[in-house]
Amino acid sequence: MNIVVNIIIGIVALLHIYFLVLEMFLWDKPAGRKSFRTTAEFAAQSKTLAANQGLYNGFLAAGLIWGLFAGDAVKIFFFSCVIIAGIFGAFTVSKRIFYIQALPALIGLALLLIV
Repeated sequence: MNIVVNIIIGIVALLHIYFLVLEMFLWDKPAGRKSFRTTAEFAAQSKTLAANQGLYNGFLAAGLIWGLFAGDAVKIFFFSCVIIAGIFGAFTVSKRIFYIQALPALIGLALLLIV
């Protein structure tokens, strides 16, 4: 079961690296605008804020990767951070954030705690 949890951590970490790239480097490009359903004008105005958000997603990814080597307490902490961020995003931006961000981490945390 530990292997399954580590695979989920890897998937969630890769998702957050992808979010980092979208928000820091592609926010005002067609791929970023399509992913976040924004206009060119909005993307240009919010580019700095999105880059800041992307940086935080990078920290979440780094913490999850660290958890692969550091142990369960670190895994629990960073899974919890991702879940909270996903729930907050679902309430404040779009419900689909829950499914994309929080649900995979919630599954991983549940499996980790079951083991």
